[in-house]
Amino acid sequence: MGWTIALHGGAGDIARSMPAERRIPRETALRHCLDIGVAALKANKHPLDVVELVVRELENIPNFNAGRGSVLTTAGTVEMEACIMDGKTKKCGAVSGLTTVVNPISLARLVMEKTPHIYLAFDGAEAFAREQGVETVDPSHFITQDNIERLNQAKEANRVQIDYTQPIQKEGKVEETHVADGDSQIGTVGRVAVDSHGNLAAATSTGGFVNKMVGRIGDTPIIGSGTYANRLCAVSATGKGEEIIRGTVARDVAALMEFKGLSLKEAAAYVVEESTPKGNVGLVAVSATGEVTMAFNTTGMFRACATEDGYTEFGIWPSPK
Repeated sequence: MGWTIALHGGAGDIARSMPAERRIPRETALRHCLDIGVAALKANKHPLDVVELVVRELENIPNFNAGRGSVLTTAGTVEMEACIMDGKTKKCGAVSGLTTVVNPISLARLVMEKTPHIYLAFDGAEAFAREQGVETVDPSHFITQDNIERLNQAKEANRVQIDYTQPIQKEGKVEETHVADGDSQIGTVGRVAVDSHGNLAAATSTGGFVNKMVGRIGDTPIIGSGTYANRLCAVSATGKGEEIIRGTVARDVAALMEFKGLSLKEAAAYVVEESTPKGNVGLVAVSATGEVTMAFNTTGMFRACATEDGYTEFGIWPSPK
């Protein structure tokens, strides 16, 4: 048995006509981050350190809906969330409602290691970040032009066009939206890894979904929904958070392995294809024995994986059968 690593950059309604200027930077970033993770595992770093390291890098890349590239709420603000979990100990940490923290995944790890709790949110999480001396910036740092455009697209689809020359409204009705190339729906980042000793870890980070209500919390920071790891596997999910929460997607993969004796691929396939509505979810997962799967029932999912024996895979859309 050797190490295995997998990551995703979000799943959703990704049209094959997605413009190259949006597709290629994400593909390049995934390859870059996969290389970082592989190098860390080759250097015998613990999977917990590896998943944090790689997700931090993804948070710093504005092409993904996490950290610097987080999409905007209906009020034109960011509310970031993240989660990290160690498989062997089941220790975990989660945060949400962040507006100033550069790397939410590292704050989630500090919650795990420096507090008696699992989950901190909003003002309490921000105060803890200042107490711990993590890097913070003015909230305007996260308001990128791309994400202003995405929010405007979503609001236009709802016939509520935002005007950035006027004071931002703090309330608004949120309805499901669709953007032609699906670009506003994707970008949550996640990483799972296992080393040659069977140590497992998972980490996920996101800005949520564009035009979400202020105060909305998705699946990413909820243990067992968007993120989970135990002695058998590590899972990071992406897609429509409300459906992932309803389906306890990440935990169900582990439960099917534990109680039904399914392999990782069988468990993930059942959760994605049978127990979650089509068009809603994707996930990456690794097992303690080095098995890897990247399953999704959406149009596409930005994904990549590598194993110690030399296997690598990159993709967006379903692989030809």
